[in-house]
Amino acid sequence: MKNLRELARVIRSKNSSPMKLTLDIIFKDRQTFEEVKARNLINKSLIARAYQVPETEIEKVIYFDPALAVKIGMPRPVRSGSPGDTDVYGAQQHGPLLGIELDI
Repeated sequence: MKNLRELARVIRSKNSSPMKLTLDIIFKDRQTFEEVKARNLINKSLIARAYQVPETEIEKVIYFDPALAVKIGMPRPVRSGSPGDTDVYGAQQHGPLLGIELDI
């Protein structure tokens, strides 16, 4: 088992709209990316568990070959800029990804 932090060059989040988040995982090397992709290790179920939301909340998990990246789309828990929003840019929402362990 390896922590995602060991395998990825970049793990980040950002708004894709006031109501949506994009999570990005960019791997350090093609070999790791290809194995993760071939085994579908990053999937809706894994992300839903990490964020403690129903799997139906995870809108997409896309493997993007040119960037050695996985892009994940999901709704923001609070609309950007609304009362109670503590991260207007969505830049601090990647925290749950940092604890993911992959069997690789």
